Amino acid sequence: MYLLGEQPAYADQLINRLQSIPTQLLEGLSPSGSPLRLEGVEDLSKVLPDNQLFIIEDGLLHALVSERPLFYLQEGDLVGLRQGIDLPSCRFSSEEPLSLTPYSRSEVFKHIYASEQRQELFIQYLIGHTALLSDALARLKQPDIRPATGFQHFAAGEELILQGTAADHVFIIIEGRAEAYVDGHKVGDVQKDEIFGAMAVFTREKRSATVVACEPCTVMVIPKEQFLSLMQSNPRIAHSLIENMARRIDLLNKEVTQLRLPAAAL
Repeated sequence: MYLLGEQPAYADQLINRLQSIPTQLLEGLSPSGSPLRLEGVEDLSKVLPDNQLFIIEDGLLHALVSERPLFYLQEGDLVGLRQGIDLPSCRFSSEEPLSLTPYSRSEVFKHIYASEQRQELFIQYLIGHTALLSDALARLKQPDIRPATGFQHFAAGEELILQGTAADHVFIIIEGRAEAYVDGHKVGDVQKDEIFGAMAVFTREKRSATVVACEPCTVMVIPKEQFLSLMQSNPRIAHSLIENMARRIDLLNKEVTQLRLPAAAL
């Protein structure tokens, strides 16, 4: 994937990182048939079957959102994931020869769900692309007023989220590190690439902790509606994410218990 127009450095870095994920997701899985070769296509959705996903082996796919060119997909990108995802209408076209390797859609998801590592990579891939597109659309629609979506930057000491406030977004730190506090007491660290803020989105409750940047941070910001749409279209990924959050909560509870034991002994 490559967004058209000038991109900030953090967007370029994220795009490069996302570019390597599809081959990792499909490693060990055989294609479902021979490569599909097209000499050119006006609307790819009218050509591809719904039961398959494709890796671009050769050529470029131009993406038009509301008939405006916004980005293009290139060799190594995955095509066909948009089903059930609440993103703006997008038309893919190509004026040059295109070679696509097919994979069974159901087998791809079984392959991803069989590995916790692949599940984590898939979450990063979906959320990363959503953030990039949200950021690009925001620049197209409102060049002077940037909504709270896409990417945000925080200086050391700034609050990323505040305990007790409404949960309208989910976050991933692209660069930097942050710390989580409950009632003023530190309860954990938030590392690079870690998803945070999702629990309150799932439970529809207020934020249970404050997250503060302990060094300069670049953060991916996903509106809750888009995040929930991604999870609803991939329920087993949502289940995996919830399991990971539950394990983190269990570890924090054990740490809190250990801290209280010496005080109780007194």
